[in-house]
This record gives sequence, structure tokens and C-alpha cells, in this order.
Amino acid sequence: MFHHQPQEGDPLQKLSVELHQLAERFGERKVTLREVMDVLGARASGLLIIILALPFCAPISIPGLSVPFGIIILFIAARFALGRPPWLPARLLATQLPPRFFRAVLEGASKFIGWIERQLKPRWPAWTSSPARLRLHAAMVGFAGFLLLLPLVGLPFTNTLPALVIVIGTLGMMERDGVAIAGAYALLVATLGYLGFFAGVMIELLRRGHHWLMG
Repeated sequence: MFHHQPQEGDPLQKLSVELHQLAERFGERKVTLREVMDVLGARASGLLIIILALPFCAPISIPGLSVPFGIIILFIAARFALGRPPWLPARLLATQLPPRFFRAVLEGASKFIGWIERQLKPRWPAWTSSPARLRLHAAMVGFAGFLLLLPLVGLPFTNTLPALVIVIGTLGMMERDGVAIAGAYALLVATLGYLGFFAGVMIELLRRGHHWLMG
């Protein structure tokens, strides 16, 4: 799942190539996750995680998808973290992506995709040298998927930050780039600090409101 199979002469541009092919293949119609996974082949699960997180890394207007996409990402990553083969239940495979989804993702996130593909290369092999470490990293991606699905309405960056953790962490595992994986962990810590800060602010506001009401 999280193992990169480079193509000759094109080792680090697979994601952009896959998105172009998906945009051309599915065009203007709705498409189910089952169809997408059939097209993606052996690396379907890892690529699907990245593709579902990408809309939240860029200003793409696709509302109402963070909860179902977060559930799918969490499910796939959790199975890998538990050492189980990639699999999705029929209900999740039947999830429909809106028309022009891949074209919107490609257009909205193309600069980000190009930048991150240029940065990735095998580094820090100790971070990716054992299945146990990869399972731990998958658990990190799954936790970010859990944060993505939380319905935190009105708070900025609550989708963007977990999505960046998911994309950078998953690509880091697929490309065996320990630096990218370390960056994903650092970003996850920053995300938790950000959410914790606002949670503290909300608790303090509620405490003051309760004190004011009770006199």
C-alpha cells in the first residue's frame, strides 16, 4: 500500500500523472470509489488517501466531504496500522465523488503537488526500514483522518492542517522519505496545539459566561 513502484524515467511524478489520467478518464460524471480503486491498481489505497485529502490542502470548493473522506482515510490507514490488507466495505466503496472532482483537485492543488513531488526522495532510511515503523506512521495518518472528519465548523484551518499531515505523511511513506514523515509528525503536533488553544479559549469563555449568568 505505502510502497512506491517507480516507473522508468518518472520516479516522483506518479501522483500528478495519476490525477491527469483520472481527470481524463472520468471527465464530467460522478464516479464511485470502487471505480477509482479499480483504475489505480496495486497502489490504490495509498493514492486514494492522498487524493481524498488534497481538496482540503487547496482552496477547492467541495463542501460537505470532510466527514466521509475522513472516515475513509481513517479506515484505510487503521487497517494498515493493524497489519491487515487494504480493504473497504461495500458501503464506502459505493461513495460517489462529484462530477469534475479530479479536474477540480488537479487544478486547485497542482502547484502544491508539483512542489511536494520535487522535494521527495529516499532519506532517513531508519524511519521507513521496518514494517513496524510504517504501521506507526500509518496510525499517525489515520489519526489525522480522524481530525479531518470532526465537524469543527467556523474554526479556520481545521481541515487544512490534518489534510497536510495526511498528504505529506502518506507520500513520505510511499517514497520512503523520512524527512517528509518527520515533517508530518511535526505538523500534527502543531495541529493539536492549535486545536488545544482554541479548545482552551472556548472553555474559558463558557466558564466566564456561566459565572456571569450565575452572578
